Amino acid sequence: MTIGASITHQPKDSKHARPNIAGVHFDLTDCKSVFDQIRTWCNSRTHGHYITITNPYSVLLCHRNPEMNKATSGAFMTLPDGIGIILAAKLLGYKNLGRVTGPMFMLRMCDWGRKYAYRHFFYGGVKGVADKLKDELARMFPGLQVAGAYCPPFRPLSRQEDERIVKQINHAKPDIIWVGLGAPKQEKWMAEHVGKLNAGTMIGVGAAFDFHSGNVKWAPASIRRLGLEWAYRLAKEPKRMCRRNLDSFIFLSKVIRQRLMMTLHHKS
Repeated sequence: MTIGASITHQPKDSKHARPNIAGVHFDLTDCKSVFDQIRTWCNSRTHGHYITITNPYSVLLCHRNPEMNKATSGAFMTLPDGIGIILAAKLLGYKNLGRVTGPMFMLRMCDWGRKYAYRHFFYGGVKGVADKLKDELARMFPGLQVAGAYCPPFRPLSRQEDERIVKQINHAKPDIIWVGLGAPKQEKWMAEHVGKLNAGTMIGVGAAFDFHSGNVKWAPASIRRLGLEWAYRLAKEPKRMCRRNLDSFIFLSKVIRQRLMMTLHHKS
């Protein structure tokens, strides 16, 4: 798959093409702009929107997995997660307004949404994690409106099971559905449920479920500020994270190649 050819999706409400980073189009924006967009969806009661928060590993999954590629392409917003995306944006000459990591964005959104009484539904995690998550967030943010939580079984769902879950979520009337299934499963799930779920937006946040439920220790704030969360997670989960960090070199090679192609094109 060639750089720039993997995803053709363009923004649905912007006059400008979104920055292409290794074949994935990103929204290099800030949290406030995302909040404002979500508020517009919730106020208008429009459905069918989902947001992906994408790191270098997920970018490479888009190259390897056509379904992941299609799901990411269909997102209304693709936000930059991981210091690698921000560094790549700088190398490619794109202006950006910082990272929008899934765990931090979830906290800020839960806090900010209280004044609008937004209802949150938590879908994902291993058994018991979603319930622990909603309880922890409710403790952290008094007044948080929790519509419900559900931990799906770790296997493909039957059509009947899926229809039952969709009915349960819609009955809860959430404004925001947080999806913590990990990539690429959460991106595919959101894409498959567009038009079925009546919520302002779905947001894929991956490991945020484990971090905020206390199931997995989150990196200290000082490490996160330095952009070294990847190193902390590698030290804590070397077997699981080793492949992802090796992929970082593949991602970097694609970005460098893209930079060279852009330079050659500019000179010609």
